[in-house]
Amino acid sequence: MIIYRDEERIEKLKKRSRRVSLIGFLIMASGLVAYFLAPSLGEFNERDVFLYETASLVVGFGLVQYGLYLQHRYARTPRPDEVLDEALKSVAKDGVLYHYLLPAPQVLLTPAGPIVFVLKYQTGVIRADGDKWSQKGLGFRRFFGQEGLGNPTNESEKMIKSLAGFISHQAPDIEEVPIGAIIVFTSKNRDELDVSGSRIPAMHYTKVKGYLRQQGKGAPLPQDQYDALRSAFDKAAGELVS
Repeated sequence: MIIYRDEERIEKLKKRSRRVSLIGFLIMASGLVAYFLAPSLGEFNERDVFLYETASLVVGFGLVQYGLYLQHRYARTPRPDEVLDEALKSVAKDGVLYHYLLPAPQVLLTPAGPIVFVLKYQTGVIRADGDKWSQKGLGFRRFFGQEGLGNPTNESEKMIKSLAGFISHQAPDIEEVPIGAIIVFTSKNRDELDVSGSRIPAMHYTKVKGYLRQQGKGAPLPQDQYDALRSAFDKAAGELVS
């Protein structure tokens, strides 16, 4: 399997996660300092101090959350994209995996067509019923660095649509190409997942290999269509390909 990854983007966002988190903590700390120092400053406008404290708490907390969100995606070890590499390496030997280079963050190009992977690192008890998703058992983790689960089904469909638009623009000779999608959970809470009812295939990363083997390789695309897709995707990868 060939892997192309935008390492420059990952490193940039990794550094941003640290800076944003630090700025957020400093802003929150300034609000606390204002709270304790205000009474010793003599005359002061209580309303203004209260507004500043509230604003610093809200803005600072928001920045800290955003920083933690970036850390989960780009700074943790292993990163979600690295977990996917491991899950695919022995089952997609004839595939080309693109990380953060196409409209969908993770795309595997196979001889049968592209597959979009929607990576989720969230923990807690996660269930899926058709297009409906729920996440429970987080407690206070929900408010401290834990990105909400959202709706992975909707995310998958948006990514498919974005990739289809890209293909239509960059490889206009291809009238229609099948685009698959798989929702993959990269955290270790395998026993807390009940996602077999998802309309779009969803599973723990340890089951991806078995799922793809069970599905088989599928009917290959006409060679000219595959070549056009590969050319368009490689062009988006730019210098990484050469």
